Amino acid sequence: MIIDVHAHWGPWFFTMDVAEVNHAVMDRYGIDLAVVSATEAVIYDAPSGNRALASVLEGTDRLYGYVTVNPRRLADAERDLREYLPTGRFVGAKIHTDYTRSPVTSPQMREALAMLAELDCPALVHTWDASVLDLAQACLDLPGLRAIAGHMGATGWRHAIEAARACDRLYLEPCWSHAPAGRFAEVAAAVDARQLLFGTDATLIDPASAFGAVAAARLTGETAERVAWRNAADLFGLKIPPGHGSPPAPPER
Repeated sequence: MIIDVHAHWGPWFFTMDVAEVNHAVMDRYGIDLAVVSATEAVIYDAPSGNRALASVLEGTDRLYGYVTVNPRRLADAERDLREYLPTGRFVGAKIHTDYTRSPVTSPQMREALAMLAELDCPALVHTWDASVLDLAQACLDLPGLRAIAGHMGATGWRHAIEAARACDRLYLEPCWSHAPAGRFAEVAAAVDARQLLFGTDATLIDPASAFGAVAAARLTGETAERVAWRNAADLFGLKIPPGHGSPPAPPER
């Protein structure tokens, strides 16, 4: 069982035919479930993208959704959260700090995170460099906030270790367009395994990058299971069909 907690649905703003490839990409890499945000919602118009994604999720049981939140349009965000979260097809919120020009330390971002904490809604937040430390502080300041540090800080991945140690409600996922050797292995060895998730940034980035980073960490036993799916299932309250939670049995010899 593999759950991808950082994926997207819909076309990007450059030449890239991805509107219908989610399931094909998942099948290619053995990803069972993915939590996706609408690219339209992330980079252009949150309410419109959320609405489009809602219609797509009605026709699949392998994709769950993030309600994309623009901290500068909180009234729209609250309306969408209250409409879509009760459906069970949306299980969290996505905030891209760069596209919305809303750093984690900004007043509008703190207000958005406070709203998500009140709704008990996990948040996937774009982090880069030392901003992962700011997200950890937000979790400490807002009781009940559960946040995933998207890209686990990317260039600031070593900051992610300090951030995760500071707050057990901060989660880390490894997707990034670069792949420094040993990055995820070092993080996984230094933080609580219950705070590690698997994310790919598909369909923007080929999942091979994240799979390679995790494979290089040579995780085993409970830690490998937690990264692959168990932590995500617990965080989002996903129901795993019987018989699908365990890794495949080794081939007979």
